[in-house]
Amino acid sequence: MSKIKLTGHASGSGVLTIAAPNTDTDRTITLPDVTGTLLDSGSDLPAANLTGTVADARISALTASKLTGALPAISGANLTNLPAQTLTGLTDTTVSTSDPAINTNPSATGHIWVNKTSGEAYIATDVTAGSNVWTNIGPGTGDVVPPKVIDFLVIAGGAGGGGNVGGGGGAGGYRNSYNSETSGGGGASETEFTFTTGTVYTVTVGGGGAGATAYNDKGNNGSDRSISGSGITTITSIGGGGGASYPTSNSTGNNGGSGGGGGDRSEAGTASGGSGTSGQGYAGGTSTWGTGGGSDNYQVGGGGGGASQVGSAGVAGNGAYGTGGQGGNGASSSITGSAVTRAGGGGGAGGGNNGTTGDGGTGGGGQGNGLNNNTDLAGAGTTNTGSGGGGVYGPYPSSGIGGSGVVVLRMSTANYSGTTSGSPSVTTSGSDTILTFNGSGSYTG
Repeated sequence: MSKIKLTGHASGSGVLTIAAPNTDTDRTITLPDVTGTLLDSGSDLPAANLTGTVADARISALTASKLTGALPAISGANLTNLPAQTLTGLTDTTVSTSDPAINTNPSATGHIWVNKTSGEAYIATDVTAGSNVWTNIGPGTGDVVPPKVIDFLVIAGGAGGGGNVGGGGGAGGYRNSYNSETSGGGGASETEFTFTTGTVYTVTVGGGGAGATAYNDKGNNGSDRSISGSGITTITSIGGGGGASYPTSNSTGNNGGSGGGGGDRSEAGTASGGSGTSGQGYAGGTSTWGTGGGSDNYQVGGGGGGASQVGSAGVAGNGAYGTGGQGGNGASSSITGSAVTRAGGGGGAGGGNNGTTGDGGTGGGGQGNGLNNNTDLAGAGTTNTGSGGGGVYGPYPSSGIGGSGVVVLRMSTANYSGTTSGSPSVTTSGSDTILTFNGSGSYTG
């Protein structure tokens, strides 16, 4: 029969107490037939002893805090009843029936977008708000990228002033899409156009209208300016209307982008200025027959219309004086990087020996000329502003010629191809490239 031997520890002085449980049932403790040490709450169980089968009840009661350290290698075949995983469950993936858009705005690059209808897939490579770039990684064609757009300012040629108590020339039509700036005639800012890579966009630039060279001639209208190309509606600005002249049959200013100023009637009444084009410019100013008599000394020319203002009416002298109408003011744009005013109307001719000539409108309008004044010639509209020329009293030198127009294109430098014709000036402002065409040419997208 085996024996039980209790041996005290040579260094310890504590008393080992074996206490019976509070039970009325007999209990038996059978020791294993091995040599070793009993485990306590602070001891580790050797991994070699984890053999055999563990009851399911023990697994379900196991808390996560007990799962620390590295787990041993196990077969994936034994991992069953895991929840199903799909692409829609991932935080950086979207599954949809449509393609992404430039304003989808994912949180970071690398986001995956799957169109489950077409089978195409995309990855976000640029997440700039409102200008996302999604690169097509599937079998389809075409990435989702922001449209390539060009802002424009198109100003037609200004008109020449009228001869013989002539009205000022009207400014060329003024169309603008940049930065919500207004167009001429009180028109709203236009919509920039979207261009296509490889497409040639033609810029047609006409000059200003010639002044009146014959005694009773009207000034000539300015030439139109335009942008045309495949896939866009041609953008055309209308040339300014020529300033009127004497007699009554020539006394109404020409219609144009902005209208020409009225001239001297050969009979009582009011000579009308020409009409401006809607969304491009204003009308020219009127000219009224002087009540003091029929002599030309009392008559004046109306101011040519400008991009932002109607030309002023000419005020007859009725005896000795007369004040020519001031040209309508031009409009300002910062499309080139700084504010520049363009497309002013030409001033009307002044009447009477001491008459006052009409000033040109801001932005380059030419000043009118007065009676017996062959020194202060009628002013020309400033070149490349589309401004009108001043009217002349006559029979002195020619009335002012209209200023040539201009076309300005502005686009993101990242989208600029560098391919042009016609030698436009090329400048930059911030992240944009600006092309200024003072003559005809083209830009290839």
